Amino acid sequence: MVVNRSSPPFHGGVSVIRAIIVVVTVVFLGYLFFWIMAPTNVYRQTWSPKIRAKTNSTFFGTQGTTILIYTFPILFIAVLGCLYLHFQTRYGSNNTKSNWKKHKVAILWKRPVIVKGLGIVSSIELAFFIMFIALLVWSLSNYLRDSFKNITPQSAAAEYGNKVWEVKLGTAAFWLGVVGNICLAFLFFPVTRGSSVLPLLGLTSEASVKYHIWLGHITMILFTAHGVCFVIYWVVINESSEMVKWAKVGVSNVAGEISLVAGLGLWATTFPRLRRKAFELFFYTHHLYIFFVIFYIFHVGISYSCTILPGFYLFVVDRFLRFLQSRQGVRLVSARVLPSETLELNFSKTPDLSYTPTSILFMNVPAISKLQWHPFTINSDSSLETEIVSVIIKGEGSWTKKLYQMLSSPSPLHHLGVSIEGPYGPFSTHFLRHDALVMVSGGSGVTPFISIIRHLIFLSQTRSATTPPPPPAFLICAFKNSSDLSVLDLLLPISTPFSPHYLPDLNLQIEAFVTREPEPTTTENRHDHLHLKIQTLWFNPSASASPLSPVLGPNSWLWLGAIVSSSFVMFLILIGLLTRYYIFPIDHNTNQIYSYSARAAINGLIICACIAGAGSAAFSWNKKGRGRETKQVQNLEGASPAAATAESRGVIAERELESLPQPSLAHCTNVHYGVRPDLK
Repeated sequence: MVVNRSSPPFHGGVSVIRAIIVVVTVVFLGYLFFWIMAPTNVYRQTWSPKIRAKTNSTFFGTQGTTILIYTFPILFIAVLGCLYLHFQTRYGSNNTKSNWKKHKVAILWKRPVIVKGLGIVSSIELAFFIMFIALLVWSLSNYLRDSFKNITPQSAAAEYGNKVWEVKLGTAAFWLGVVGNICLAFLFFPVTRGSSVLPLLGLTSEASVKYHIWLGHITMILFTAHGVCFVIYWVVINESSEMVKWAKVGVSNVAGEISLVAGLGLWATTFPRLRRKAFELFFYTHHLYIFFVIFYIFHVGISYSCTILPGFYLFVVDRFLRFLQSRQGVRLVSARVLPSETLELNFSKTPDLSYTPTSILFMNVPAISKLQWHPFTINSDSSLETEIVSVIIKGEGSWTKKLYQMLSSPSPLHHLGVSIEGPYGPFSTHFLRHDALVMVSGGSGVTPFISIIRHLIFLSQTRSATTPPPPPAFLICAFKNSSDLSVLDLLLPISTPFSPHYLPDLNLQIEAFVTREPEPTTTENRHDHLHLKIQTLWFNPSASASPLSPVLGPNSWLWLGAIVSSSFVMFLILIGLLTRYYIFPIDHNTNQIYSYSARAAINGLIICACIAGAGSAAFSWNKKGRGRETKQVQNLEGASPAAATAESRGVIAERELESLPQPSLAHCTNVHYGVRPDLK
């Protein structure tokens, strides 16, 4: 998503922001309240019948109740979140120290309390995780308690002809599946990269992946127990034929089994040891989620599936927009090839594409693999470099090494086809709220800090006399070999004229550690040249390639809200008309005649068609509006000194480099050999 530069505060906008926060909070608490009350007798015996009686219509049937309680609130929050983020980018308060000091309690809650096992987990994350587990325990215990107390030897024999323990086993199997749906309802939110829900909560998709992992494991544990218990139950009561039953109405057991098998295949490759050794296997098998979800819907029916629809709905919207963005090539204008198997790729971008430091993008190079997408941290700053977005790539895996070999070969490339998804990153940054910044990195982990330092450079260059200087920054970085020090030369951008006059205003200190070399590799002083060469490649992008731009234009959040709301309204209209004039005359809201699978398939196709229609229309409208801006960027590239002649494209420009950063930063850099940083 895009983070636009803020406009001066406007009191009307601030009031709108506060009103949205209040409404979102009330709606979300109401949504959670229904999940908490769902397992109670009060809800099942009193509230639910009354709600269904009032919402059961000829247009939506019983599905309308589920949409009202579980689907509409989250999509409504997502649309309000888009409005909130749009107004926040223009009228929100700045990330100043004074604003941050009002939230000292939040700082304490965000401190890590667990760093192993579950990953880096803060106090607030641990608290919410415990509350979520409590919700699962509360739901399962209530369901089992209320069901088991009605199972007696007499009732078991009379109604089922089975023993008490057999009936309890079947009952437990059913409720395990119901509780698993709670996890599934939240499973897709953390991996929806462009969603408005995550930034509304102050989260990013990359930082939320651990929530997806937690939810995925719990979901599969519950669903596996659900399936295994039912298989055992059918075997002991001599009803094995149930395993091959695909009912026209009601639950389809075969669909549930296919969904479970797909989920188990996906789940088996997610464990860390296997995932690290065979990441591609993990990546490709993860696409089994498509079969998992489709057959899950066939298993339980579309009406009940609406309980988990919001998260998957927003995921499909995001995935479709990513697909549209990835179909167009991006203009790769230059690359810097470092001697330590490191690259810096510089892509052309439109000036309206703005992002925060530490953002990431996903990159695909069809010449290496048409299927593989790799995430890289952006090291440029959109404020300092308005026409270039840069990433640093370290040759460590097979894909990155192939890319390095292609660009460092003696025969230069004239162009390289690249597709990009993103950028994605935090909606706002908080590092300016601190009195000082201490950044610690190892190897290529210095990349996100380069974007922070470049942002500090921009602030030091553009601040007025009344604006306080940026906070002092301390970069502590460790490298294996002295050749890796060349990455520090990338602290300063290649694309933007840099004035050393502003450097005294930047309080930056760099402490670099070379751990595997006890001393410099030459007899010269460590501040002398190591005669390492950096190659600068200039490319001739293809005519079909475009500058990287916001997928939905400068008002991305408004357009995203329009896509979510309009597609959902279209879905409601189409499914309402279809139900009223086609399904209702057949079924009369009895849910005993019309096929559950057919209804689920129709709903799924209509949802996909509405999302594709709304998303394509918004994308095409913004793409048409970007046409003139794209031509302007291409003309500027053609007028640049590096592109003055066609012969200058595709050649290698070499220059002698120091192992330290450029001279303007050498005075603030110390290099230590043969030791590790003592962080104590």
